[in-house]
Amino acid sequence: MDDVRQQWTGQKAAWLQDAFEMTQEQFAGRLGVSVRSVAAWRANPTMVPQPETQRILDTAYGRAGDAVRRRFIHLSRIATPQPEAQALRVAIAVVRRGGDVLLVCRQDGDDISWQFPAGIVKPGGSAAKVAVRETLDETGVHCMVREHLGERLHPVTRTVCDYFVCDYVHGEAVNGDSSENVAVAWAPIGELARYIPTDRIYPPILTALEAIV
Repeated sequence: MDDVRQQWTGQKAAWLQDAFEMTQEQFAGRLGVSVRSVAAWRANPTMVPQPETQRILDTAYGRAGDAVRRRFIHLSRIATPQPEAQALRVAIAVVRRGGDVLLVCRQDGDDISWQFPAGIVKPGGSAAKVAVRETLDETGVHCMVREHLGERLHPVTRTVCDYFVCDYVHGEAVNGDSSENVAVAWAPIGELARYIPTDRIYPPILTALEAIV
């Protein structure tokens, strides 16, 4: 017996009826059971038929054609909840130095956009450490986390973003990842909207930076 069936339940018997594309009367006639039994399976998905009925259902499935079996398996798959894929998490560093904020210019195909330094957080990893490490790798700038601003599901990329305000420690800003970035720059905080549309910036970032200006 395959993994899908294991033990027949009302739900699985109903799937088999649907796979045969039969009415309750037709399915009852094929199995040699009462229409009331077939109706009960559909009305009570968790019920477990008697051993004799289990054997009848096994026989019906065993004698079914390939098309019926494929439909049965398909019905079982779409009805069984699948585990959610873990959302991609990214740590984003908002590094400030005086009245400036650190930005990288990323190239994705023909598209170019200014962004804050960021890196992917592996399951179980520290988002704060990733923010500091990726900033150094991408820009050559050493920084330290001052404040965790929060997280959100990014409206464009649909990734989970963790935001950190970081203080500049030392280092010259250089493009340390030419495969992804075309430039690195310190942008005046008051001119940030020239680089990144305001409606795309996580609001707590603007609040934190406005407190500096």
